[in-house]
Amino acid sequence: LQKLIHLLQATDDPLIQEQALITLSNSAAFSVNQDIIRNLDGLPVIGGMLSNCSPKVKEKALNALNNLSMNIKNQEEIQVFITQVCRTVESASLNSDVQLAGLRLLTNMSVTSDYHQKMINSIPCFLHLLSEGTERTQIQVLKVLVNLSANPAMTRHLLRAQV
Repeated sequence: LQKLIHLLQATDDPLIQEQALITLSNSAAFSVNQDIIRNLDGLPVIGGMLSNCSPKVKEKALNALNNLSMNIKNQEEIQVFITQVCRTVESASLNSDVQLAGLRLLTNMSVTSDYHQKMINSIPCFLHLLSEGTERTQIQVLKVLVNLSANPAMTRHLLRAQV
């Protein structure tokens, strides 16, 4: 895992980055590896891949962060990327793999109300995706919206959103 994280930092080759992120994502399916990746400072490295130009690299980084977000301590570190993930969801092509990967990560990050405030500005985008997206996109957006709606502090923001 340490070598994969170092490889991500050392290369600019999108194909190598993509493969390293896939391997890290698969590894993060196991809770012990989630802790190891965090302790190796892998979360900021993976999060840094969100600004990559390649949509495939962005998607794989989002998938890896999604798997890593199943751990509360990891969520504390991943939350710094929520605004960037929301912007990625908004700017991605409608129904794209990048958009869906971002929505899956936001679903996990919105299970508790700890980070809901960071998603407020994206509520109009979520509602737009609900009306314009495919069924897969709509289902993923609904998961985020259901999580947000479970927080009474979000009611006003949800009801006042301009669509």
